[in-house]
Amino acid sequence: MTIIRIAPLLLVMASAAAGAQQFVYPAHGQSPEQQKSDEASCYSWAVQQTGFDPARPPPAAAAPAQPTTATGTTPGAGIRGAARGAIVGQIVRGAAGAGAAAGAVAARGQSRRQNAAAAGQAQQQQQAASQQQQASFGKARAACLEGRGYTVK
Repeated sequence: MTIIRIAPLLLVMASAAAGAQQFVYPAHGQSPEQQKSDEASCYSWAVQQTGFDPARPPPAAAAPAQPTTATGTTPGAGIRGAARGAIVGQIVRGAAGAGAAAGAVAARGQSRRQNAAAAGQAQQQQQAASQQQQASFGKARAACLEGRGYTVK
């Protein structure tokens, strides 16, 4: 019996957290109890419509990471850079060894920068998707409440 009384309260509290940016006014003189009931119902309806529950956001999905070495470079980047550097060093100065060393260092640095940029981009895409889900939920909740005679801003 206690659980039955607590569940609606938790749902209302979760809807308040989810709709923190929304203000709900009982435009037709609904009682506070009726408003709480309607907000809880609209919260559930919005979750069903959007598949997103702000009280239980999905865990952050790890971006599929490319394999890297302990130094954060893509495997083989140094070897490929060394090969390119050796060719250029031999052609320009006749010093393939020096060109290979410089090419390996440059390729590893470039590989680290590319891997860091890819990780940052994946995080930004995930944040944008989360914001879009929250916005869709807010719109669905507002539509439900407006349909029940509330003004939502």
